[in-house]
Amino acid sequence: MTTGFGQRVKRVLVGAGMLSAALVSAQGDGAAAQTLAALPMPSAGAPDLGHARPIVGWVEFCARYASECAVDPGEPAQVTLTPRLWHTVTGINRQVNTSLRAVTDQEHWGVPDRWDLAEDGSGDCEDFQLLKRKLLAQAGLPRRAMRMTVVIDEKGEGHAVLMLRTDRGDLVLDNKTSAVLPWHKTGYTFIKRESQDATAWVSLGGATAPTVTANR
Repeated sequence: MTTGFGQRVKRVLVGAGMLSAALVSAQGDGAAAQTLAALPMPSAGAPDLGHARPIVGWVEFCARYASECAVDPGEPAQVTLTPRLWHTVTGINRQVNTSLRAVTDQEHWGVPDRWDLAEDGSGDCEDFQLLKRKLLAQAGLPRRAMRMTVVIDEKGEGHAVLMLRTDRGDLVLDNKTSAVLPWHKTGYTFIKRESQDATAWVSLGGATAPTVTANR
């Protein structure tokens, strides 16, 4: 039986293509009327400081969903942020944040950390971000420019966000807020992210490396 939350997340998956098509065809609405002034100010990207050990939950996720972790070196490593693309990104970020039920992996699966696509309509931080990446890829964004990232949050706990690498700097999609922020304005300590060159991780310089991303 498909749960109400499962039906909602399926609608999110189907709706991503419709959202993208609507944005492409829009001419006179608010999305088309936006200008470059509405975009985040350009800033430096997060530094890549060499190899880092991946999160175990990510390794197990990749064994189940290899295509979600594969890196295509033929794809661009960053995107050019336009008003239309910005509208797509912020729309999908908000759509997922309001469509899923936040629940810890311990409550959901009975384990400390499990990365998944929230296909039953429930999940924690990394599940929200993985679903966002799936939807954004369906809307035409290159996966290589969207990197799962581990941070230490305002509570001092491990947390997962999605980093979108753009010509205006690295932007963060987060289930704790529907505001898409430049990485350096989140207040988080950035630990590591997926590599753009291989199925691996790179360090972002944070001193503490969590072994799990177990909060909502």
